[in-house]
Amino acid sequence: MIVEFNGVEKRYGKTVALDRVDLAVEEGSVTGLIGPNGAGKTTSMLVMSTLLDRDAGEVRVAGIDPKADPRGVRKLLGYMPDFFGFYDSLRTVEYLDFFAAAHGIKPHARPGVVADLLALVDLEDKADADVNSLSRGMKQRLSLARALVHDPALLVLDEPASGLDPRARVQQRELIAELTRMGKTVVISSHILAELEGICSHLVVVDDGRVKAHGEIGEIRRALLASKRVTVRLPDDAAFAAEEFLRGQPEVSEASVEKGALRFVLAGDEDVSARLLAGLVGLELGVHEWRVDSAGLEELFLRITGHGEEEQL
Repeated sequence: MIVEFNGVEKRYGKTVALDRVDLAVEEGSVTGLIGPNGAGKTTSMLVMSTLLDRDAGEVRVAGIDPKADPRGVRKLLGYMPDFFGFYDSLRTVEYLDFFAAAHGIKPHARPGVVADLLALVDLEDKADADVNSLSRGMKQRLSLARALVHDPALLVLDEPASGLDPRARVQQRELIAELTRMGKTVVISSHILAELEGICSHLVVVDDGRVKAHGEIGEIRRALLASKRVTVRLPDDAAFAAEEFLRGQPEVSEASVEKGALRFVLAGDEDVSARLLAGLVGLELGVHEWRVDSAGLEELFLRITGHGEEEQL
């Protein structure tokens, strides 16, 4: 594991930002931190990036404690915050050269490093442009280039797609995919799950300063296949009798009658679905429709964060 948190705590006065957080980031993965604003995502990133001290617990980045050896961590980590930090009157090439110098790259090597980075983020034709003249998407790509200037093994990206248009988001996804092919490990946060679904190999769901669920995307998808939304249409005078029947089934949750239909969440396979349908038919309730829809990642997120207890996928 390239990043490990064990029982990490952080408070801002009386506010608990991280509450005994345990998480692990596999080397070579793209791990998404998903959660609402204020969930603890940015605090987690600041702690692993040496920009904020934890109050309790253990943190290791490539085996190094960020609190004990921040310089050691900074040599192998690139951090991209959720805001732009551009200096006025600097050209794009000067901006990257400045940060290359700050990271100790020798003067003779800096032009090559800057040129390679501009090519990587597709800003070669903007090398002489004033940084403040760039579009938001270009500024995001330049910020990413800045985080890469010292060739770190680990990239930490805080809300990198915020405010981007659809084309810029596609470009960003392609760039992150290229970085993983280069062997980088990426930690990326968002409060919009759809932004992470096509990028990440792993997800960590954070809410109220705690990790509510984490696992590989494949594991999460398998969990989704076992949890489905079912819509049943039947005569109005039979709807509440059907609801009462379903509420007594252990595989059924969130059953409710609304807008002329009975809807519920089904945890089970096709055999369970068929058994419940047969039960309703056996009660002669006049079932007109039985529609099963797989839950989406956003629905899974809402279900997880609606619990008080921690889950692991």
